[in-house]
Amino acid sequence: MHHMKDLEEKRSLNMKRMVIKVGTSTLTHSNGRINYYRMDHIARQIADIKNMGYEVTLVSSGAIGSGMGKMGLRKKPSGIPQRQALAAVGQGVMMHMYEKFFGEYSQIVAQVLLTRDDINSRERYLNARHTLTALHRYDVIPIVNENDTISFDEIRFGDNDNLAALTAVLVDADLLVLLSDIDGLYQENPQDNPEAPFIETVTSITEKIESMAGKPGSNLGSGGMITKIEAAKIATNNGIPMILANGSQQEVLLDIVEGKKVGTLFLPKEHRMGVKKGWIGFASKTEGEITVDEGAENALRNRGKSLLPSGITSVKGTFERGSVISIFGKKGEIARGISNYGFNEIDKIKGCQSKDIEKILGYCYYMEVIHRDHLTLL
Repeated sequence: MHHMKDLEEKRSLNMKRMVIKVGTSTLTHSNGRINYYRMDHIARQIADIKNMGYEVTLVSSGAIGSGMGKMGLRKKPSGIPQRQALAAVGQGVMMHMYEKFFGEYSQIVAQVLLTRDDINSRERYLNARHTLTALHRYDVIPIVNENDTISFDEIRFGDNDNLAALTAVLVDADLLVLLSDIDGLYQENPQDNPEAPFIETVTSITEKIESMAGKPGSNLGSGGMITKIEAAKIATNNGIPMILANGSQQEVLLDIVEGKKVGTLFLPKEHRMGVKKGWIGFASKTEGEITVDEGAENALRNRGKSLLPSGITSVKGTFERGSVISIFGKKGEIARGISNYGFNEIDKIKGCQSKDIEKILGYCYYMEVIHRDHLTLL
């Protein structure tokens, strides 16, 4: 059965938004030097995918490897400051290479560095999300990497596999692709047993699946199969399917987009909207209240609209941007949603037109106070 068919049956969604993670092992030769051919090849495939109308975010490892290559080091140092120094050198080398290769295919790239804190804090999470959205609007390819130069062990993502999964959640991706030096998931380590059966589709991540992960792999990257399974958990729990495939396979990304059987497909638990809307509606506690007029209530209830400042009559509670808040109409609570603005900002812009937000606040994150996608009717 074709992967995409599995995916389509599972979710009748157009795959429009992809997050592609490329591991160190894919970007470098076994001695740690950059593999120009591979890098060029991946840039071309991504440019093609983008020209087909997909929105692509690239998560790239390889800063430490690139730094090692530049400095002529053979072995990855064990000290964190040394690794961070190499990452600082390598980050520039890597972006320079991506600029060059993507530039050949008329693509503009941008560097986005994230740490675990950026994802954990709601405020910074939304900031990162706004930045990525703006880049896509400009038709730019964001290249996300962990901010290795300043992230210590306790704030490290553990590996760019996790970073990629969190980025997929951040941008509401339709598909996460992890490219590595392995073809996918096997029932046991194929290095120990060449006959190990290959697993094409994983419908749920059981203990048995986790036990197949074994130990971390290559000396250049920091993640083995374990971090890939962790990434699959994050993605699928958030309703995003993930494909684990071999980055050295000739047209691997184009094959995936064309729905050919490639790698191991991890299917999500539920349709994504169900997960997110469920979380907003039930699992989260609300941190404030907004009351809206009849026009806004009607627009939310019957016309599938977002909540704009003009329809808001009052705001209660102290909450920040990114908080879940209740929306009240004439007869009580009608919906819940994730607010794009804090309570004091809403107090200033309530009753105003969206186009005046910037005049009043001095900035405008969003035209909507709560976007339709982040709103659950009760």
